[in-house]
Amino acid sequence: MKKLLPWVLLVAAGSASAESHLQTVVKQGALNVCTTGDYKPYTFLKPDGSYEGIDISMAESLAKSLGVKVNFVKSTWKTLTPDLVAGKCDIAMGGISVTLARQQQAFFAERMDVDGKIPLVRCTDVKKYQTLEQINNPSVRVIEPAGGTNEAFAHAFLPKSTLTLSHDNAGIFQQLVDNQADVMVTEASEALYQKKSHPSLCAVNPDKPMQYGEKSYMLPTDDISWKLYVDQWLHLAGATGEYQKIVANWM
Repeated sequence: MKKLLPWVLLVAAGSASAESHLQTVVKQGALNVCTTGDYKPYTFLKPDGSYEGIDISMAESLAKSLGVKVNFVKSTWKTLTPDLVAGKCDIAMGGISVTLARQQQAFFAERMDVDGKIPLVRCTDVKKYQTLEQINNPSVRVIEPAGGTNEAFAHAFLPKSTLTLSHDNAGIFQQLVDNQADVMVTEASEALYQKKSHPSLCAVNPDKPMQYGEKSYMLPTDDISWKLYVDQWLHLAGATGEYQKIVANWM
């Protein structure tokens, strides 16, 4: 019992000040999920207005566990954290990288995957872009989505490259194919997934990332009851094989 006492105190503290999202979601009958809809294989907004992807299926699983419907709230990488903080959603999902900057404003659920950053380039250029030193050059055209961790990586490690920020994440890959840009640094999972639909693109050293990374879901701060529920749901999704089956449908 003594080992459980700190958790009991945390839950009591989190529930004393305000009703948990756990109770609010159940009462309202809806789970509001912030997502960008532009990051395959995790989240993608289809032309018909519906969403698909690994984390879209996981959001539906979380809603089902609560006996409620899921409501997707369109966001962007620049506004994802502010939207969560502002209370526009109960959870943010969709291939979100864990960062200390985000941790200052939000809770993270238990880690989903380890997924570091690597270069995605035309296959003919794989040998040219093996290292940061090779990419960090004014002659190299780097392209990244605006507002996310890829942009932050480029500013931190590729300041000499010629950087273009795109508000059309899905269109970046065709720009690489069409030789309108040379390199996109992104997570290995996205690079490997995009190669399937863009055979002329190659993921450079996907098993040796340039930067360590983890993926998880963002939750509002100061709500331990909600975090504990989401963590336990994630644990069971992994233990029962549900998460692995969802990933296998995409990867």
